[in-house]
Parts: sequence; structure tokens; C-alpha cells
Amino acid sequence: MQQLEARRVIPILTAKESEVGRQMQICNSCRYCEGFCAVFPAMTRRLEFGKADIHFLANLCHNCGACLHACQYAPPHEFGVNVPKAMAEVRGQTYVDYAWPPALGRLYERNGLTVSVALAAGLALFLILAVALNGTLWDARLGGNFYRLFPHNLLVSLFAPVFLFAALALTMGVRRFLSDIAPATSGAPVSAPAAAEAAGAVLRLKYLGGGHGKGCNNEDDAYALSRRHFHHLTFYGFMLCFAATSVATIYHYVFGWVAPYEWPSLPKLLGVAGGVCLAAGTVGLWHLNRRRHPLHGDLAQKPMDLGFIALLFLTSVSGLALWLGRATPALAVLLCLHLGAVMALFATLPYGKFAHGVFRTASLLRHATEKRKPNPVGLAAD
Repeated sequence: MQQLEARRVIPILTAKESEVGRQMQICNSCRYCEGFCAVFPAMTRRLEFGKADIHFLANLCHNCGACLHACQYAPPHEFGVNVPKAMAEVRGQTYVDYAWPPALGRLYERNGLTVSVALAAGLALFLILAVALNGTLWDARLGGNFYRLFPHNLLVSLFAPVFLFAALALTMGVRRFLSDIAPATSGAPVSAPAAAEAAGAVLRLKYLGGGHGKGCNNEDDAYALSRRHFHHLTFYGFMLCFAATSVATIYHYVFGWVAPYEWPSLPKLLGVAGGVCLAAGTVGLWHLNRRRHPLHGDLAQKPMDLGFIALLFLTSVSGLALWLGRATPALAVLLCLHLGAVMALFATLPYGKFAHGVFRTASLLRHATEKRKPNPVGLAAD
């Protein structure tokens, strides 16, 4: 009876998780790729791979492709070892499993390019109709002041709930993820040096260098740093735009300086720089995503990837267009397009590709913590 009870508490692996476990057993015997990225040193600390271990390793993988191109057991070998693809499939599954609220988890599987663009277009159309009914859709008398169309308090009431819900959903999901993987990664609390190391790996996108600093592998086996560079442009472009909004909020509520802010004010400088970086980064990522070889990842996640890239691109381009056309009669239309894109982006953040950055950061944090502890009994020293 006790044996039956013990079996019930062991998490059952899905087919995708079992495949990662199988491949990790082969890799653990070979260890040719041990120095490629954080996955393989973490792998060598394990003799068995339970659900928590597999979720941890899958989100630690940056899908650079280096191990696939170096592997002597990669397809068409009968072992069929393809770590980037296997990890990507489990990674997508973790986004669903840890979504909050759980009922919305399946949105990951439906949050494709068409849905993302349609949501942005639908919200923009709703706002355009509202402005048209007010008789200010094409009005040169607005003087570049979009608060004459949408008062500040109305904008706050529209966007604050969406933003706060997205932040709460992501926090709840990653909190449960960390709770599950912490016991499998030494269980030790995070130290300041470990946090600093993880933050450095995230901010530098260290593991998009392929473990050797030459970059990710393209479909022709050549190394390239373009994926890392476009990720940097996208990430820091997004952060600059967020900083612009944050500074503008401080201006409004602390100093009483009401928008719109003129060039070269700090919100304007940050927003324009962020918009340009974000537009350039997303164009590059779109190009690379469309060209990537099917063996490099999970084809089923392409719609989700492209949907997120499209929303980031629409947000940046519509924001730049709004800045350039603010003094024209097109202000109302441009503002509605931008607000629709921004609202669609934040509404889908917890259930789209944005989550990969959050879960990957959590895994890097646990990896930096785990590596500072002795290897488990029975394994060689680090």
C-alpha cells in the first residue's frame, strides 16, 4: 500500500518531457558539449531527470543551436538527438502549465500571428469609431494634444488594469515555476553573487553566444551574432520605451508637468531611441525566425513567436508615426492605432512569447545558485 502511495506522488512525464530525459541521458554519457552553455554543466549534476529537472533545463536552454551542429548523434543518426528542438517543445509546454489563471493557459497555443494582429486592429478600430462619433477623427484644431481626445484619467483607467493584470499573471506563474524547480536545484536561497551572475547573463544575453562567443548557428552551420544583436535591440528598445513611460508618469504626478512633452525632453529622447531600436530589432528577429531551419526549434510555436514580434513592431512603428504626425490632422487616427497596439501587447504578455524571458531568467537564477553548491553525492566534483 505504501509503495502504491509513493507511486502516486511521482509526477508523470509527458511524451515531450520523456524525450528530453532520454536525450539528456545520452548527452550525459557523451559530454562533448559540456562547455557550450549553462544546460550542460547543469545536466552533469544529475543522474536522473525528473519533471522539475526537465522544466529547469528546458528554460535554461537559449536555443542557440550549437549543440545540434556539434552532435555526432543528431538526425539522421538513429539516436536522433536534437536538444534545441526537444527543449523548445517542453518550454512551450511549461508556458501552458504555469499560466495564471490556469484556465487561460491554452491561450499560448492560440496566440498566433493572426490573433495578435486582429486583436490590435480590433481595439484600434473600436477607438477610431469612438473618436469618429465624437467628430474629432480628422481635426487640425487638436494642436498635437492627444489629451483632448482621450483625457489622462481615461487612459489610466484603460491601461492600468491591463498592465497590472499582466504583471500579476506573470508573477504568479513564475512564482509557481520557481517553487517547483527550487528543490531540484539545491533548494538553497539565492545569494547576492548568484543574483548578480544571473542578471549579467540576462542583460548580456550571454548564452546567445553559443558557448564559444561566436554566436548562434544558422541553417548552413555558419556562426552568426545577428540573433544576439537583434535580441539586444528588441530588449533594450522595449526597456527604453518603458523608461520613457515611467519618466512621463513621474513628470505628471510628481512635478505636475503635463504631456505632451516637446523635444528634447527626457521622455521624448527615451521614447524615440526605444522605438527605433525596437523597430529595428523586431524586423531582424522576424527575418531570422522565418529563415531558421525546422530542426532548430518547435515549428508549432512559430505563430506565437511571430505574433509577439508583430505586436512589438506595431507598437514601435505606430509610436514613432504618432510622434512624427502629432501636429497633423492625422493625430487621432495615429493615436488610436498606437493605443490599440499597446493594449493588445500588454493583454497578451502573460500568454505569449514574452514569458520566455521571465522563465529563462528564473532558470538562470536557479542555475547560478545551484552551481555554488557541491555536486550531489556520487557525482564528480565541479
